Amino acid sequence: MISHVLLGTNDLPRAERFYDALLMLFGAKKTMKTERSVLWQTQNESVGIAIGPPHNGQTATSGNGSMIGLQANSPDMVTAIYQKALELGGTDAGEPGERKPGVFAAYFRDPDNNKLGVFFVQC
Repeated sequence: MISHVLLGTNDLPRAERFYDALLMLFGAKKTMKTERSVLWQTQNESVGIAIGPPHNGQTATSGNGSMIGLQANSPDMVTAIYQKALELGGTDAGEPGERKPGVFAAYFRDPDNNKLGVFFVQC
């Protein structure tokens, strides 16, 4: 039902560099790029992540209580994504660790302060 998630940015080139490097860890590729937005998708997923400035021309802000959840294949992948996000200028919002039995997660914010979480859920 969801086609993509759009995150606002005030610096499209900076955000594009951040997400290029971060989302490649998931095997995602740019599937669309215009003057105002960029979209990444994985080969087997129809849902993508896009970035762009707000359509109304106002400053992009992060939503309080909003978060994008990313699915990892292992606890090591959770840690690698979290570390890569920080290397790319993201900020810590919760170090990697077990949140409850069978759920390993980490949280970070991108350079525009959008919150993302990366999760490995052991079935």
